[in-house]
Amino acid sequence: MDLRKLKTLIDLVAESGISELEITEGDGKVRIVKSQPGPVTMQAPMQMAAPAAAAPATAVAAPAAAVAAPAAPEGHLVKSPMVGTFYRSAQPGAEPFVAVGSQVKEGDTLCIIEAMKLMNEIEADKSGTIRAVLADNGSPVEFGQPLFVIE
Repeated sequence: MDLRKLKTLIDLVAESGISELEITEGDGKVRIVKSQPGPVTMQAPMQMAAPAAAAPATAVAAPAAAVAAPAAPEGHLVKSPMVGTFYRSAQPGAEPFVAVGSQVKEGDTLCIIEAMKLMNEIEADKSGTIRAVLADNGSPVEFGQPLFVIE
């Protein structure tokens, strides 16, 4: 995404009634959040391939590229189908639906994701053994975020 387009998006958020905008284009991701009293700020650095003539943009993109991505776990990943809050059990204090080492069949409930006050049961899309739980109970999750590893 070029800088002119980014400036236009910032101006649109500043002038509109929305408080947050997130756009993904190719490998780049931009999140613009309007702070309550003041101007719009960018919360996530954007990774982009900048032309050689744009030295300041290259300097901004370099630190983001220096951060190493964590190694992907081995096995089948069960990813979040929505944005919401991740819960391992149906009620606070109850036993989790699954734990590391649990045998699951396709269709078994793995967790609940609360989105807009609705509790959505997330089911296993593959039979196997739970090798890892990748989200913390009560934590927010994003669309496509890995939640479980099934082997």
